[in-house]
Amino acid sequence: MAKVTGDFSKGSVVKTVFKLSLPIMVAELVHITYNIVDRLYIGRIPEVGTAALTGVGVAFPLISLITAFGNLFGTGGAPLASIARGEGDNEKAARIQDTSFSMMIIVGAVVTALMFFLSPVLLGLMGGDEETLPYALDYFRIYVLGTIPVLLSLGMNPFINGQGFTRVGMMTVLIGAALNIVLDPILIYNAGMGVKGAAVATIISQTASAVWAIAFLFGKRPVVPLKRFRVCGEELKNTVKLGATGFMFKATNSVVQTVVNIVLKSWGGAASTLYIGSMTIINSIREITICPCNGIVSGAAPVMSFCYGAKLPERVSKAIKTMLWSTLAVNFVFWGIMVFAPQWMFAIFTADQELIAVGAGCARVYFLTFPMMTLQLTGQNVFVALNHPKYALFFSLLRKIILVAPLTLLLPYTGLGVMGAFWAEAISQVVGSIACFTTMRFKVWKPMIRAGSAASEGEDKAL
Repeated sequence: MAKVTGDFSKGSVVKTVFKLSLPIMVAELVHITYNIVDRLYIGRIPEVGTAALTGVGVAFPLISLITAFGNLFGTGGAPLASIARGEGDNEKAARIQDTSFSMMIIVGAVVTALMFFLSPVLLGLMGGDEETLPYALDYFRIYVLGTIPVLLSLGMNPFINGQGFTRVGMMTVLIGAALNIVLDPILIYNAGMGVKGAAVATIISQTASAVWAIAFLFGKRPVVPLKRFRVCGEELKNTVKLGATGFMFKATNSVVQTVVNIVLKSWGGAASTLYIGSMTIINSIREITICPCNGIVSGAAPVMSFCYGAKLPERVSKAIKTMLWSTLAVNFVFWGIMVFAPQWMFAIFTADQELIAVGAGCARVYFLTFPMMTLQLTGQNVFVALNHPKYALFFSLLRKIILVAPLTLLLPYTGLGVMGAFWAEAISQVVGSIACFTTMRFKVWKPMIRAGSAASEGEDKAL
């Protein structure tokens, strides 16, 4: 039933979550190949691989900022559309979906123009120097031309998944990733384009993904199809209010990465290129390690939203528990790898033995408290799925802006030196995660269950 109609009010919650999660998980894993495959090939460009890889690392905060706009309308609109469907209001769900689609195009056009012309100044502020800035500019100025396809492929896929068509959502990503994998070596090496070739390959791939997603949503299969280009004021306000969390998560990640690059450049001395290169690879590894968890929480989110709209708190609670314990198990596995054998992961991205040695030490610190991320993921996604934007936004800001950024700036002065930038992540993971999950548990989860129990007792008495 859920597979065809997106009705998540029936059947096993655990089975439904995993049935939705597995295709999304595959899609998440494939999606990260857009950037990671680029980095794999870029890091192995003869003679200039390390400098070119570091240049892409300099551009990474701006790339995160671009994708943040996809989160603004995708993670903001999709849960609201699912809640509306749970309430039986498909017309409202359609208005939300149309508004999100239209705003991605409008915002994408503005971001493209601004980022293209301001990129030299912005990349310089991000930590680019005379060695790495040329590579950062070569990559980013081409990448930014594909902003609209990037936003549409990332932002509209949650609407596809939220209606139960997770295999279609998986194909959105698979199509683009396959193209990217084929085109990267051809354009980077055979055509002699270097980092420019990696950016061109990404644009072509993302465009193919966007065309597939939009064509499906305008077709006859979706429960709530795209209808037309329109912006509904009320739906836009609510979408932006909820989507601010996903936006700030990405945007603050961009800010933090900028701060980290500056600190690594300032405190790394002659080895600063190695430290920035290490952080670039760590970000890539983090994308891989978080991929299964993103699949799980993305599978649980529409179930939580739909059942919340349908006033089925027991099923919402079951979905939360499934998400919590599944992501915890996954994170412990990756924690073991990154603490005890990080050099294996680094060797995937570079053949530079000095970079592998430096990076392995940095990774052990960075991933030291990685299992705690389970609590942050669970709390944050419950806030979004159940439409609690204030809590979701606060804890997104707490984690990155209030904790990570200041710690990154301050810890090097405590005697930790350049390694303080990596300890900042480990420390903030503990504090932010406990605060987020505890608040969700007592302010959202428990009250929802109590309200559901009271409603059930009232119905029993009436009978």
